[in-house]
This record gives sequence, structure tokens and C-alpha cells, in this order.
Amino acid sequence: MKAGEREQPADDTRPPEHRRRVRTVSVSLVLLGVAALLAVVFWTPVPGWSAALHRLLELTFPVLLLAGGALGAYELVLRRWIAAELARIAGPRIVEALLPQQVMEVFLESIYGANDANRDVMTGVLGGEGRRPLGGDLTISTHTGVNVELRAVDHELYHFTLAVTYSFKKNVQVDRFIIFATCNALLRDSISSGCQLPLFELWFVPDSELFQSSVDDMLPSVRLGIEYLDHDDRHHVAESRKLRLREVKFQNWSDYLSFFREDMGALPRQSPREHLADLRIFECDLSDIADDDRSVQAIERLSVRATSLQRIDEGFCYWQAPYPCYVDRVTFAVKELDFDGAGDFQFNIAPFTFRSNTAPTRWLKAEDLPELEVRSWLLPGHGVVLLWRKGGG
Repeated sequence: MKAGEREQPADDTRPPEHRRRVRTVSVSLVLLGVAALLAVVFWTPVPGWSAALHRLLELTFPVLLLAGGALGAYELVLRRWIAAELARIAGPRIVEALLPQQVMEVFLESIYGANDANRDVMTGVLGGEGRRPLGGDLTISTHTGVNVELRAVDHELYHFTLAVTYSFKKNVQVDRFIIFATCNALLRDSISSGCQLPLFELWFVPDSELFQSSVDDMLPSVRLGIEYLDHDDRHHVAESRKLRLREVKFQNWSDYLSFFREDMGALPRQSPREHLADLRIFECDLSDIADDDRSVQAIERLSVRATSLQRIDEGFCYWQAPYPCYVDRVTFAVKELDFDGAGDFQFNIAPFTFRSNTAPTRWLKAEDLPELEVRSWLLPGHGVVLLWRKGGG
């Protein structure tokens, strides 16, 4: 748009041919009405069919003039005014009254076109299915902090400790916390879209041979802290503590992941029996960690800490956002990865985010590795990878 030009109203985005047709019809109706009026005034019919025609013209010309005038007035004046008033007064209110899923589906189809894959974008941006009014089923963390700790067990294995704190935009109406553990990359990339429960964590163990033992090793390390509302809407804080996790039987997996019930876009329906060796699901009742056994109605803030067993020679670890998260920073404590204390390891950070402010592009020693200032939104699929290598090779 050039300087001095005014932005055209939305009504002018209609094709010019459409506007010309409407105006042509309006003018035609007015002209026919005028012609009928003139015939009525200046034509004196004789009894018979001409008198019947004259009477028909008497009845028709007001309708033609009114229709043509109304159509012309609507096209030239009323349409723009009504559209502008509706957009100004009712537009935002109408959008707020709709379900988030309805708004997002229409928007994505208008931009991307009709595509089953739009569902992944919709759930990723919304943080859930968006089937409840005012986003009552959405999980969005407006302040998120991530801390990564690496500690060698021996020359081959290390403990990967991840501590994440979420503060939610709206209280999450839930009383359960779910943990998915898998060594299957397909499941890893599908769980965020397939899980319809609001609060969950995803553990991924790249080594399938280490999967079962790593998960068993991780379970006792899980600690959870919450700030919550009880059923009387009173605020409480439950400090971080160990959980009593219950493993979900594979017969019930379809209650937790939609792709065990139906096709999910390009992913065909999965059979739980085919994933007995690469998927485990655990859950806990959040009321178990609430103060004085109070019942939990909604979660305001959640902190999760867990330690998993991984192989050092894999050369990387990472964290991925399980739902939309505004991440303030990611911190790293990696000195203890060096089992002998020889200082051979070098590290690099590789964010896969919309943007990051202080991502180093070179290999650094553990003591020189900075915290990562993200200060940006991360959606499911976004995250941060920490890479390492020995020496300068």
C-alpha cells in the first residue's frame, strides 16, 4: 500500500463483477418500475385484456421501485454500515461465545485449506481440543522454567535430571497427573496430539534395550509440587514430594491416547498389544499430595522433577514442551557428566524454537555453558537439545 492510500473496507474485497451485477439489477428494477408507472399514468386501457394488464402494472410498479431502491441503498450505503457496526459491536463477542475449536478450525481452513493435519496445528496452538467454552479444557503455561542436570554413573551411563515448573494461564480443571514413557519415536511425536488429558509428562528413552530398566529407575525419583484450588475454591500449596504412581494396564490405554481408539490424521489406529515393549503409562491422584488429604479441583502451578538413566555415548539430551509454554529460561548443570573430572567434555545448545536470545553457536566447556534465555512461546514439538562431545573432535 502506498503512502496516502486508505485501507479499503472489508466489503470492497468482494469481486468487482459481483458489485456491478448488484448495481445493474438495482438500476434495472428502478427503470422497470418507472416504465410501469409511466404506462399507468399515460395509458388509458379499453375494457378487456388491456384493462387487466393496466391493473397489473398498477400493482407492480410500486414493488419494482421499492425493490430497486432498497437494493441500491443496501449496496451503496447500508451494507458497509451494517458490516462495520456488527464487526465493531458484536465481532469479538461472537468469537468469545464460540468454542475455541470452532474458531480455530474455520481460521485454519481459510488459511491452509481443508486438511486433516490442521488438527495437529489446532491442538498444538490451543493446548488441547478446545471443546469447552472459554478454553476450559486447554493447558497453557504462561511462565515456564526448565533446569537440566547431568550426572555420570560410570563411564557409560549417566542420570538425566529434568526439573520443570509450569504456571498456568487458567486453572487446569484436573485431579490426575499422567506420565507417558516410550522408546518409540512415532509414539513420542504423537502423544502430545493424541493425549486428551490436560496434565502429563512425556519420557523418551532412545535406547530400546535400556527402556524398561530406565523407566523403573526413574519412577522412584519423580517428585511433584502443586499450587491448587480445592472444591471450596480455597488456595493451597503442596510442596514437592514423591508420588505414588499407578501403572495403567494396556487394556485401558485407549482411555488415555486417542490413536488407540481411532485413526489420527496420517497415523492409523494403533494396537496396544503392538506397543507393550515400547510404551508404559502411569498416573497419580493429585489429592494424594494435597495438604491434609484435601480434594484437588484445579491446578494453578505445577513443578515436576524426574531422573532417568541414559547412555553417555548418545551425545545429547533434550526437553520438549508438552503443551504451549512461555519459557523464560533453561539452565544447565553439566559438570558431573565428566566421571573422571578430566574436563574432556564440550557442550553446545541447539534450540528448536521460534527464537532464542542467547543460544551459543560454538562448543564450550561445562563451566562456560550459559543459561539459555528463551523468553518466547514454545508449542508441542518445540524444545531445546543439549549436545556434548569429548575433546575438541
